[in-house]
Amino acid sequence: MSTLASEEDVTERGTLMIDRDELDDCVEMAGVIDAIEDAFVAYEDGDAVMPPKTYVDLPEENGDFRAMPAYVDGAAGLKWVNVHPDNPVKHDLPTVMGVVIYSDPETAYPLAIMDGTKLTRYRTGAVGGVASRHLAPPDARTMGLVGAGEQARAQLEAISSIIDLDRVVVTDLDETAVTDLCEKEADRADEVVGGSPEEVASCDVISTTTPSTEPILKREWLDEGTHINAMGADAEGKQELDPRIIEDAAVVVDDWEQCSHSGEINVAVAEGRLARKDVHADLSEVVSGTRDAPTDELTVFDSTGLAIQDIAAAGLIYESAEEQGAGYTFDLVGT
Repeated sequence: MSTLASEEDVTERGTLMIDRDELDDCVEMAGVIDAIEDAFVAYEDGDAVMPPKTYVDLPEENGDFRAMPAYVDGAAGLKWVNVHPDNPVKHDLPTVMGVVIYSDPETAYPLAIMDGTKLTRYRTGAVGGVASRHLAPPDARTMGLVGAGEQARAQLEAISSIIDLDRVVVTDLDETAVTDLCEKEADRADEVVGGSPEEVASCDVISTTTPSTEPILKREWLDEGTHINAMGADAEGKQELDPRIIEDAAVVVDDWEQCSHSGEINVAVAEGRLARKDVHADLSEVVSGTRDAPTDELTVFDSTGLAIQDIAAAGLIYESAEEQGAGYTFDLVGT
């Protein structure tokens, strides 16, 4: 991926504004999966720069902001994203909103400003696809979803693009959400049905996407060889998996520092049940071949979201928008 442009080209093009609807037209999940896989390889090879995610906590607002900068494979940018749980009820706004600034590394010119909320949906779904490509059993045919929200659909979209699914089982406290997902995503597998958490646990590949602080899946329900994408935990105290799952599984993380602070493993780390030495690998190591993927084991991928994923996805979206003539160009910087 290279979006470098001469000063003259940048001046002529200006900054491209890409809204959420146009973003949908400029991206396909399969392409995002490949782009993020390439970003992991670049990161492992030392061809990426990713400072730690920075949090701006606002307890008085019951929310926070997160700044996520990165450079990877000729692309640079920043995602500015929030988590404000009171928004839907108090302000009729989403809990999470994001903006991505995508820049030319050579000149620092802002090539694009784009919706970061939908971009996050795609990249989070896609990283579950990358992990499943490398960690799921080779004969996987069934998928379980804990949660029936927007991210559950993104997980299903991504994983169904790399695995030919026979059956999908969905569980959620909101039965209406389960019914809606099963109806609207029926073409993702031969059968898409609602079920209990125990029925979900019988599947080959599972993605958990809830904000739960209490374990939902129990260890005794799971077979060896099952792969779990733990996507829901994003703050201290959150967990969706029985602690015995974390203790027994080969755990792969996207980033140890982030995961130990706010990922699925954060509770196990805080309680002294898991240390850095107990983690099998970072996903970048598995994807690049530095470490072998576990075989015939229960595996858990703990995902907290990395800036390299956002910027890899942003580069793909920008290139597609340029090719399609999508978006609105304006003179943000001036010349």
